[in-house]
Amino acid sequence: MNKVVTFGEIMLRLSTERHLRFGQSQRFNATYGGGEFNVAVSLANYGVAAEFVTRLPDNEIGQCALKEIRKMNVDSQNVIFGGDRLGIYFLETGAGNRGSNVVYDRANSAIATIEKGAFNWEKIFEGKTWFHWSGITAAISENAAAECLIAIQTAHRLGLTISCDLNYRSKLWKYGKQPKEVMPEMLQYCNVILGDIDTAYFMLGLEKVDPDYTNEALLHDYYSKLLNHCPDLKIAATTLRYSVSASHQRIGGILFDGNKIYKAVVKEVTPVVDRVGTGDAFMGGLVYSLIVTPNDLQRTVDFAVAACCLKHTIVGDYNLATLEEIENIVNGDASGKVSR
Repeated sequence: MNKVVTFGEIMLRLSTERHLRFGQSQRFNATYGGGEFNVAVSLANYGVAAEFVTRLPDNEIGQCALKEIRKMNVDSQNVIFGGDRLGIYFLETGAGNRGSNVVYDRANSAIATIEKGAFNWEKIFEGKTWFHWSGITAAISENAAAECLIAIQTAHRLGLTISCDLNYRSKLWKYGKQPKEVMPEMLQYCNVILGDIDTAYFMLGLEKVDPDYTNEALLHDYYSKLLNHCPDLKIAATTLRYSVSASHQRIGGILFDGNKIYKAVVKEVTPVVDRVGTGDAFMGGLVYSLIVTPNDLQRTVDFAVAACCLKHTIVGDYNLATLEEIENIVNGDASGKVSR
């Protein structure tokens, strides 16, 4: 049985109502979310055993976050307590030509101030088959990056499949190091990486590129170079986003296995309800498909894109789409008819 572990930060999400701007809002909707936790929620929703590892403050808000983890059927047995606060992010949801805006309030959060060696990763990984992390955890703090590296190295030594969503967040890399000083050592152990080619090159300290995702010959060379710089990398994937407006997105995807490029048909998504967490939905779909149908990579990228598209229609960080709904999209039914 496949068992997936994800590691990162769960945050309190405070979002404005009905597309209001921050200055107009008199109240916020309080929910939870975070990149790696969102992936765990997707997997649990698809029937894959998923565990989320994090550090929470030992107060009422931390307890609420723990209840949220359990509510989403995600294993929390290795969550630890410590630190002073839970990270927060404020979301102003855009509409039309006005994009969404995120303001972080996560400095000195429980996960950011974690001490190196806080987790017994050998014990955590007993009986597990997959470990997922993201560039967000590496960006939070030097301490979080160091603990994540220990987890990656332990997972590698124990033979787990390791995946990473690059998730570059310019607002987070504030502790004195650039991604190219941190990420290469972490990415060298990864088997699956999701991210734009230019972001991957930037994080690896390679020369800047501006990839044309319609040029398959050039893409083959770009992805091949990425695989050459990450010796354990088997799958590189990219979410294609063409933003018509905040309310209208066109979503596609690419997967490269070292030999062949697989492309999903670009799908129209309008109206968009919530863009936050859509990349995590793609990642969750990618991991799920690589576990369940590892030999059908076209289906894998099709499933990931369908999961991403459906998340655009769901409020909150999590993709709550069912397998049946995603399969309908994969099979060409995007009608959204009432189920009676």
